[in-house]
Amino acid sequence: MCLLAAPEMATGVLNGLYEVFSFVGPGWGLLTGWPPGPRRFLPRIVAESAAPFRNVAGLPIAPDLSFAEAKRADIVIVGDLAIGRDEETRGRWPAATEWLRRQHAQGALVCSVCTGSLMLAEAGLLDGAEATCHWAAVDQMRSRYPAVRLRAERVLVTAGEGHRLVTAGGMASWTDLALYLVARFCGEEEARRAAKLFLFGDRSDGQLPFAARVRPRQHDDAAVAAAQIWIADNYAGEAPVAGMTRISGLAPRTFVRRFHAATGYAPLDYVQSLRIEEAKQMLETTGAAIDTIADEVGYTETAAFRRIFKRATGVPPLIYRQRFRHVAAVQNGA
Repeated sequence: MCLLAAPEMATGVLNGLYEVFSFVGPGWGLLTGWPPGPRRFLPRIVAESAAPFRNVAGLPIAPDLSFAEAKRADIVIVGDLAIGRDEETRGRWPAATEWLRRQHAQGALVCSVCTGSLMLAEAGLLDGAEATCHWAAVDQMRSRYPAVRLRAERVLVTAGEGHRLVTAGGMASWTDLALYLVARFCGEEEARRAAKLFLFGDRSDGQLPFAARVRPRQHDDAAVAAAQIWIADNYAGEAPVAGMTRISGLAPRTFVRRFHAATGYAPLDYVQSLRIEEAKQMLETTGAAIDTIADEVGYTETAAFRRIFKRATGVPPLIYRQRFRHVAAVQNGA
């Protein structure tokens, strides 16, 4: 993956994309304690020269490769460009646009964020294709590149053969582009993990909707471990704490004390965490009714499920579903 850098480019989007794609795969395990996955992307900053330079705001950019060294990329992203509405873009960036054309001709997926679509248009890649851009650049795009079929109302637009052209709207839409690419190449589950790790999406309800169950602490209490193994398959049943106590072979009060000491959870809280995590997974990936989900994870009363779910996640089940089904919508270019 190549992140194209130019003097007009802000560093926020460039660095954000670099960090997110570097963490896809291993990041989830690093922060939650679950086994880390393999690294899925290898981002590299590419510019006309590999020599460090400063952007228009005076911030440093240190390219990994020059255009000459980056001979073939699988994904290319052009970030936002600080360009005034009266600045000329035609004839600008000859080396960058030639490199972009070559990469696309070789099969690369070429993307842009915000005003970066002007560079794609200057390269001729968007001729006859649908595209979006920052709302403030609409007049520039229409007057200078009339062959582009502008869809300024869209946040994300895919176009071209094999959907190998992807444009994102305003500056903050880089997060939508990132989720789209993660979902496209790594699947929706990995995209949901990225959304939760980086709090992508509506944050008006705080952090709880993005939180995931971290891996329980490791311990050497065999009786508690036996109870944990049993409850992993039986959390939806009746009297789960009594069942864990029975499996452990301990007296009830002793079991509660040792379970908390070993895991950091009270037994009932541990059961609730398993149930809520499964409910979240079903809300993210299925269209099952809320009362069906409640029943399947062990709640005979839907009202109780809704109350416990909101306490754990900060939002009702329906709002949670809408928030994370957004990942699937982004994957489809919505």
